Amino acid sequence: MRLNHMFKQQSVKKGILWTLMVALAPVAVFAQRAPKVKGKDQLVTIETPHGEMKLVLFDDTPQHKANFLKLAREGYYNGTTFHRIIDGFMIQGGDPNTKDEDPRNDGMGNPGYTVPAEIKPEHKHVRGAVAAARQGDYVNPERASSGSQFYIVENHEGTPMLDEAYTVFGQVVEGLDVIDKIAEQPKDGRDRPLSDIKMEVSVEEMKKKKIAKKYNYNYNTRLLEK
Repeated sequence: MRLNHMFKQQSVKKGILWTLMVALAPVAVFAQRAPKVKGKDQLVTIETPHGEMKLVLFDDTPQHKANFLKLAREGYYNGTTFHRIIDGFMIQGGDPNTKDEDPRNDGMGNPGYTVPAEIKPEHKHVRGAVAAARQGDYVNPERASSGSQFYIVENHEGTPMLDEAYTVFGQVVEGLDVIDKIAEQPKDGRDRPLSDIKMEVSVEEMKKKKIAKKYNYNYNTRLLEK
């Protein structure tokens, strides 16, 4: 009689445990399931004498994304150079002045307008991050971005000291080694390369799912998968 009672108690406990497991299982599976990537995106290619870089621009920095794509499609960047390089830090380009023969005005050009800041705390200056150059806070307290100049983080550990101070609006998904090659080039005292590093920029529309698979890129975290 006592054994039968104990058996019934164990059966009840097992039944409760099984019910909890069945009830919680779908929740656990749902929690691990990442949102599906849908729609199309624009893959940006920057060709240089040292190789190609592929970029994805962020949807939640819409003004910077739209502006960069517009300039790229118009051919604005073609023939400009990476005019400022600092090994262990970043490479900077996009200045229309670099198309002329006067190296002294490099870094001072723009398309005649700025882009309002779209600084997001979740966008970090990781290796390969694409961010907008801008004037300093003392003359630009709103931190508005240059209409065309941008920089790409070369430091393999990132540059966290710049987080939440500049608009990060994209990520290099292929060609990280090209950033290193450019950053290592000989330069003068103004960090200008001794030989022009010209770029050609093009845009290709592609399914996000294809970009994610081909370049091992996670749209949910906006980072390359390890």
